[in-house]
Amino acid sequence: MYVWDMRKRTMLILSFLLPLQVLVLQILKKFPSFIETYYSQGLYPVISSISRYLFGWIPFSIGDIFYLLITILALRWIYKNSRRITYEPVRFCLDITATLSVIYFVFNVLWGLNYYRLPLHKTLALKTEYTNEQLISTTERLITKANEMHRQLGFLDSVKVEIPYTQKEIFDKSINGYMNLENEYPNLSYNPKSIKKSGWSLGLTYMGYSGYYNPFSGEAQVNNLIKTYKFPVVSCHEQAHQLGYAAENEANFIATLATLHNDDPIIQYTGYIFALRYCVNEVARRDIDKYHEIIETVNPGILKSYKEMRDFWESYQNPFETLSKAFWDQFLKANNQSKGIMSYSYMVALVVNHFENKSF
Repeated sequence: MYVWDMRKRTMLILSFLLPLQVLVLQILKKFPSFIETYYSQGLYPVISSISRYLFGWIPFSIGDIFYLLITILALRWIYKNSRRITYEPVRFCLDITATLSVIYFVFNVLWGLNYYRLPLHKTLALKTEYTNEQLISTTERLITKANEMHRQLGFLDSVKVEIPYTQKEIFDKSINGYMNLENEYPNLSYNPKSIKKSGWSLGLTYMGYSGYYNPFSGEAQVNNLIKTYKFPVVSCHEQAHQLGYAAENEANFIATLATLHNDDPIIQYTGYIFALRYCVNEVARRDIDKYHEIIETVNPGILKSYKEMRDFWESYQNPFETLSKAFWDQFLKANNQSKGIMSYSYMVALVVNHFENKSF
């Protein structure tokens, strides 16, 4: 009886801490400078480095195994305790809320607080507004540079660039861009490496995701079924998450910088056409006639790379993808990204304002 009383007391305390944690986070989100200074640039880099030192050297994903075990244990617990819903409903609910409370706390301490840090445009002193003229100018410059690099790589304008590297080689090469970025942005220092192919790539593909960051193991996971120009960018995107940039749009922008600063011209090229696609799509949203005009100036080989990516995702379309994207949209909105998945368009504002006065 004493043991049960102690356990019940513990479950009650942990359950009570769940709504308290939510309340504390709602208060903390009003102080992004505090989180930026003391967590994102203070405690988190230490946590992240330790995680990557612990698991980065292991050739397979510890995080994937962790999620598998958690799923098995959760299903086993539900199976063994399902009948308690009727005769011990309070204890059953306490067990669940107490477990959620612990998971929620660990998630936020290990990574989740990064959702509430200062927006990237503030730390980089960038504006978030831009005119149509600025957008079109940046887009045209990107087209010129992408076309130029396409030819420099030795491909005809009409031929799609093929990436000659293995996925492991791309992982190894991705570090170079961050090393070069570190000179200008010390906060983007990336060491040690912990990026791996996901063992759940098929599931990720059916859900519509290119990769994911595991906050519990600190590993960056990349969907290894993606064999297109996006693979180097996705790798750098997930590494940006490891550095504490939780917002998807910010991770996309940092991935752009990391690929463009890479010494390897093929990795650079993937960064240019990645940024170009975002800008071209924004031109289409704002001025469809201008879109039709400028798209004619893009090398057909580049457009074939975009089509290859579209065809890949279309071949895996299924109803579950819609559900998973709806869940992810709500998750983003619950974690300080008010526009959810649509907040990805913020990437264009960062690109336009960052490169307006810089040469490619």
